Amino acid sequence: MQSIFGTDGIRGKFNEFITYDFAKKVGYALGKSLKKEAPIVIGRDPRESGYIILDAIKTGLNLANKSIIDVGICPTPAIPFLIKRCGCSSGIMISASHNPPEYNGIKIFDQNGKKLKKIYEKNLEQAIQQKIPLDASSNHIKENIKNPSLLQFYEDSLINSMGNENLDGIKIILDTCHGSATSCAEKIFKKLGANIKVINSKADGLKINVKCGSTCLDPIKKAVQANSADIGFSFDGDADRVIGIDSEGNILDGDHILFLWGRELMLEKRLKNNILISTSMANLGFENSWIELGGILHRTEVGDKFIYEEIINKKAYLGGEQSGHILSKINDFCGDGILTAIQISRYCKKKNITLKNWLKTSFSAFPQELTNIPLPCRVNSSILKSIDETIEKTLSNIAEPCRIFVRPSGTEPFLRVLVEAENTMLLKNCSIQITKKIEDLIKH
Repeated sequence: MQSIFGTDGIRGKFNEFITYDFAKKVGYALGKSLKKEAPIVIGRDPRESGYIILDAIKTGLNLANKSIIDVGICPTPAIPFLIKRCGCSSGIMISASHNPPEYNGIKIFDQNGKKLKKIYEKNLEQAIQQKIPLDASSNHIKENIKNPSLLQFYEDSLINSMGNENLDGIKIILDTCHGSATSCAEKIFKKLGANIKVINSKADGLKINVKCGSTCLDPIKKAVQANSADIGFSFDGDADRVIGIDSEGNILDGDHILFLWGRELMLEKRLKNNILISTSMANLGFENSWIELGGILHRTEVGDKFIYEEIINKKAYLGGEQSGHILSKINDFCGDGILTAIQISRYCKKKNITLKNWLKTSFSAFPQELTNIPLPCRVNSSILKSIDETIEKTLSNIAEPCRIFVRPSGTEPFLRVLVEAENTMLLKNCSIQITKKIEDLIKH
């Protein structure tokens, strides 16, 4: 059976996969599994379905006699921060991240503010699939506290990450994509002294990630150029990732963030063994250039929990994904788009360099083609084996440098097909060819 947990929690369309009854079972199963007698902190993004899922999870937790702290709309990284700050037994973020409004999700953190390990996911999944006992009682419900003011501690931590430095004189545009970043991003950057303008600034569950945010960069590009800004930052729905834009519309994705930030840490002698952690989706141009600098790039499966595991194994300082999900030692390796944006801005100010000129010193990326093939159902092992054989056969007939990587999405019903090559004509032809072959395999 396919696990209900993907690469980043539980995710699916509301009222299809994630229903009220399902969310109630999640709350009950989690509550019964916790040994620590301490509240569970819960946050959400602005999706309309978030209210319903929140009520369902609270009901389940109440049936398990667990107390709750509800902090309202907030960035995902605020939850692990508050778990540790308030001594909570667990934390839940209700969000579907970069997915469109009809989706929602449930991200669960342990008492240390970390994503759940696979063994715990498996045990919790088994518990979720069970019916809530008829004798489950809420007669002894502990207090449910609504306390959005706790977010101030999280906001202060981001401001304090700058030390005594500020962002005076930098003109920055933020695209908060009607999502979680609307709760605090503007306020934080203003307190740091930046000249700030925000687009898509109102929390709106019907507009979240719709033609805006980190997966749709046209609005931030237009806003940066229209306002003659130095930098633009575009967040996803729950603000755990960010993509940057320079004054000419060039893209600062997660690979470039890792390369530039990592190089500064290397120069500061703070990057142990000059190691960076990324995923199988990282650009080959990034890897080659990092090696030329004397660095080492370790690749993992896609998903921040895999990056975190490798960071701990290699005792690394920095890691992340091309999508803009960056983990650093600054906040104990919790992916945080706002923190990343602050640190990139900080280096621009410290180095007295524009993002445009700093980005020019980064690596030259290999051209990439990413295709999403819709999946009618989860692919099984035999199909994946056939796909691997097809990739191997395709690459054997190509003499020039080329990379093909295929993986099922952990958050959406797609098969992601990445093709990478120096030769753009080869890239286009290979992408079309391999996509057609894989589509035929799935159909049959």
